[in-house]
Amino acid sequence: MVPGLQFTRMSRRISSLPIRLSRWRAVWAIAVLALLALRVAADSNSADPKRYLDDVKALASPSMEGRGAGTKGIERAAAMIEARYRSLGIEPAGTKGYFQPFTVITGAKLNEGNRLEAEDGKSKLELKLNQDFVPFSFSASGEVAGPVVFAGYGVTAPEFGYDDYAHLDAKDKIVLVLRYEPASFAAKTGNSGFTQHAQLITKAINARNHGAKAVVLVNGKLQDKEEDLLTKFGSVNGPENAGVAIVQVKNDAANAWLQAAGKSLSELQGHIDASGVPGSFEFPDSLKISLAVNIEKTRATVNNVLAYLPGKTNEYIIIGAHYDHLGYGNVDSLAPSQIGTIHPGADDNASGTAGVLELARLLAPRKGQLERGILFADFAGEELGLLGSAEWVKEPTKPLDEADAMINMDMIGRIKDEKVYVGGTGTGATLKELLDEEKSKFPFHFEYSASGYAASDHTSFVGKQIPVLFFFSGLHADYHKPSDTWEKINAPDAAKLLDFIDDVALKIDSATARVAYVTVKEDLPPGHAAVAVGGVSGYGPYFGSIPDFGQEEDGVRFSDVRPGSPAAKAGFKAGDVLVQFGDMPIHNLYDFTDALRRSKVGDVVQVQVKRDGKPVTAPVTLEQRR
Repeated sequence: MVPGLQFTRMSRRISSLPIRLSRWRAVWAIAVLALLALRVAADSNSADPKRYLDDVKALASPSMEGRGAGTKGIERAAAMIEARYRSLGIEPAGTKGYFQPFTVITGAKLNEGNRLEAEDGKSKLELKLNQDFVPFSFSASGEVAGPVVFAGYGVTAPEFGYDDYAHLDAKDKIVLVLRYEPASFAAKTGNSGFTQHAQLITKAINARNHGAKAVVLVNGKLQDKEEDLLTKFGSVNGPENAGVAIVQVKNDAANAWLQAAGKSLSELQGHIDASGVPGSFEFPDSLKISLAVNIEKTRATVNNVLAYLPGKTNEYIIIGAHYDHLGYGNVDSLAPSQIGTIHPGADDNASGTAGVLELARLLAPRKGQLERGILFADFAGEELGLLGSAEWVKEPTKPLDEADAMINMDMIGRIKDEKVYVGGTGTGATLKELLDEEKSKFPFHFEYSASGYAASDHTSFVGKQIPVLFFFSGLHADYHKPSDTWEKINAPDAAKLLDFIDDVALKIDSATARVAYVTVKEDLPPGHAAVAVGGVSGYGPYFGSIPDFGQEEDGVRFSDVRPGSPAAKAGFKAGDVLVQFGDMPIHNLYDFTDALRRSKVGDVVQVQVKRDGKPVTAPVTLEQRR
């Protein structure tokens, strides 16, 4: 029987007792009533697996359309979250009621006017869009015309003693390059996979750094029964603008140009692969290519949903999760053949969002009674690069200096064998001790990580020196796939974890002193992707900066700099905007990644940043990743 219903019936029964009822029976009845009230109170102070799962179901339902930016579904999800806070009597804490709107780039589309023509002095041939050629979504828009050079694979790889541009003047030229990379690279690395030099954005940046006006990519050698297919527009990740036009053409088009120069694609590629020696050359002056690229970025307004439970002081803690997901799938889908199908994101991250709502229900009756307030934060734009949390710390709706700690839940719904990962335990002086005190009351096997950096929203708060805790139940085979559905959620264990988080939050909230922020040296969160660029994973030597994923200006803004890192030793700090790395200008995160990958351990690089609008330059000695 539902405890609340039992309580109501008993109260009615007691109120109708005859006056002649003996005093001891009245006392007994009142005692029963009190016990039932305690039972109701006890139940209301525990997370409810059914309520929790109902919220996961609702957020992961088809009507929510995978909660992708730009869909009606994410608007419905935001409205559901807002309605819940309103029903609980928790006050709005956004810039427009419960909402904090901001704009994100959701993709790109081809407008009218994309064309490519080749003229060899005798004839002119116009290629057909999406049939013979296609731009890449990160191409610069505009018109380009000029002579053509062949730059092999478009690679500059000093670690392999290889450079397609070594004896080639590409300045103001259109560069024809092969996809992938020389076969000799695999032999030298002992790895059958490709290196970073095979990435399309790496080729584009390299061509741009050599002065090229445009890049024309061609597939080259095909395997048996393999078709010469153009890359689907928008299917390859890249920056908003690579700073150079980049398109793909089919082999037949490139071969026609090469034959006029007395060469063939297969012979050129075969020579490079067999010898490991570049085969770059300039086409005859008679060959001219003109192209026009017209790409429009698609944008959408999304909302962080924010609600505030006041405490006795102005200080507060943040309990948050991201509620967005992949919508109908995009380049981040791990089921690319199912792009166009709803990716419901039950675990990622309806599970964390439902957790925030359940904790809000548990804590709402304590309005005005807690020592510190609680900001409930549901972030959008996480899947696009932590954009919602980056927006909030950039434009906080509560004073940042009064935030005591941030608790983030991302994928807490698939607890297996009672194992739970907790990141950020070293970012606050008392956090690990507090967790240890509470964990004996729960059945979980906790795996701690001191670091506060990971590919989730708490990272934005570490950059502002706010202690964080990150709860995560681990990756699984359904991650970023349409198969991440509500039926696979372990609601009973998730509810137990919420009870644990509730206890931890109340301990932090009621502590006499604030949690002191601690800067943590390298320690990657277990079981979850780390922020790689400039950090500890990926290619190239170690620099030590953490990028600000919410930035909009030219360059790469540092949200933080890791202590003891090469960047820190050189005096760089959070808020600096990287604009030059050695002789390479830095316009975006991809430029920075490319520059790092081209460097070696021990290199001393002159690095320039903008600090408060003024240039600051210092030498950085790059170190080995550990």
